[in-house]
This record gives sequence, structure tokens and C-alpha cells, in this order.
Amino acid sequence: MSVSHTSWTAKFLAVVRYEILWNIRKKKFLGMLILAFALSTLSLALGHIVSALGGPSVEPNPDFVIGSNVGLGGFGFFLFAIVTVMNTVSGEFESGTIVPLLAKPVSRTTVFFGKLFAAFLTLLVTYCFLMIYMTIGGFVVYGPQNNLHLVPLSLLGALFSTLIWISIVLFFGTLSRSSLIAALAPLGIWLGTTIIGQIVGALAGQGWILTYIPGTGNSGFANGGPPSQFAPTGTAVSTGTDSIGPNLISYILHPSREVTFYKINIEEMAHGQPSWVALYSEPLSNIVLMSIAVALVYFIVFVAISWYAFRRAQITE
Repeated sequence: MSVSHTSWTAKFLAVVRYEILWNIRKKKFLGMLILAFALSTLSLALGHIVSALGGPSVEPNPDFVIGSNVGLGGFGFFLFAIVTVMNTVSGEFESGTIVPLLAKPVSRTTVFFGKLFAAFLTLLVTYCFLMIYMTIGGFVVYGPQNNLHLVPLSLLGALFSTLIWISIVLFFGTLSRSSLIAALAPLGIWLGTTIIGQIVGALAGQGWILTYIPGTGNSGFANGGPPSQFAPTGTAVSTGTDSIGPNLISYILHPSREVTFYKINIEEMAHGQPSWVALYSEPLSNIVLMSIAVALVYFIVFVAISWYAFRRAQITE
């Protein structure tokens, strides 16, 4: 029994090593890594840039690190998912390397989950470096930081947010066996939920639908007063899977916080006097639980379908 277990472990780790080496050799992954550090640097330096251009001076911000979301936003998570797994399965079919790979004495299930675990490890190491960079940069630029014990939650949230997109990219790549479709189909989903969805939510007041779709989610405001003419006041809160980390940290710090959602009054906007109408309020705890539940459901469903499709795929030389 122990020999069999060791044998499976060795095969699994061999697949993981194979996939990690492939990932770190990808030029697009290295390019994304450089871009991620550039964006993180920009977020750190933005206050000084604005100040140098005549804006307000940079003030200490002890909550910068725990609110940084690893220095990336939803688009950053999406791009990392694309460059990490867009050709994890489809690239093997396109290049023909799937034939010698599956000819080895390794089950398809081991290959599939080895590749998925390798993507997770690649992201974990990358996000750890980004988080360390943002923590050090936050101290240098914005002074001493509070609640650094919650930084691992930000890291965990970023991983979870990216894994949702990884499951979607893997789903399209496995079913289509095309790296192009694996990239373009999720891009269409991201654009739809981020741009079109936000517009519909603000104008029609139907943004609650976005709570059940991966991405940015619906936008609300917490701890604010009456909305001004131009926008609601308070702390902006997004209900989507891209904000699991910040929302979880916010809930731990402010467990009783309520989030209010608004829509634009179209009739008054037509007369040049835009105003915001409060729709409903919801506890932040509900938003956190819902985003985690949505993330789990999408991840499990898309990974399960991809695994089944990979197992049933016909291989021809």
C-alpha cells in the first residue's frame, strides 16, 4: 500500500514540476510578472506623483497595505489567470505534446490536478513576493502600518479571486483545445461583468445580479452619509469575487458594518441634475459569505467539467 501511495505521489510531483518549469519559462508570464511589479510600484508612488504635479501632499496611511489587495485589482487577477493556464491543456493539444505526456504511466486525473496544483503554487509564490514588496513599500511611502497580522488574509483572498478565473480559463481551454478561445472567451466575460454590468447596475438598479457572477460584483458604500450630487459618500465596497480579501479584512475590523446600494435617478440626470437613489442595505457579513460561496461554486463546477472533459478527450497523433 505504501509503495503504491509513494508511486502516485512521485508521479503527481513530477507533473507539478513539469508544469511549473513550463510556467516560469513562458515569456508572457515573465512579462506579466514585470507588469505586476510595475503596477504595484505605481500604486505606491501615485500619491507622490500627484503631489509633484500640484496635488495634495502625501499623508500617512496606516491602512494602505491591508487595503492594497496585493497591489492588484480584478484585471490583474484576470491577467494572471490568463498567462498561467491559457495553454495549460490547450497548448498540449496544439503542440502535440499531449501524446507523449499521456503515454507515460500517469493517469489523466493525476496530470490534470498536477497542472492545476502547479498553477496554484506559481501564483502563491508570485503573490507572496508582491505582498512582501507592497508591505515594505507601504512602510517606506505611507509610514507605519496597522493590522499587518491580517496581510495573509489579503494574500488568501487574492489567490481565491484568481483561482476563479483560472477555473474559467481552464474550462474554455479544455473544451475547445484552443489557447485563443481560452483567452478570448474569459475576456468577454470579464468585459461584460466589469463594464456593461456596472453601467446596468448604476442606471437600472439591477446590480444585485452581479453578486452571482465572477468578477467585480455590485458596488455599494459603507459608513457614509447622504449621497452628494455627484456620488454616494462612504467607503466603497464591491460584492464580487475580486474583492474577497479586502471585504474579509474589512469585516474582521468592522463586523457590524452595513453596505448601502444606489442607482442613478435617470429622470433627474436627463435634466442635468444627477442624483442617487438608495435601493437597499445589506450587512457586510452577508456580502463576504456570498462572495466566498459564489467563488466556491464556480470553481468546483468549472474544474469538475474541465476534469471530465480532459478524461474523455480523444487523443490522436
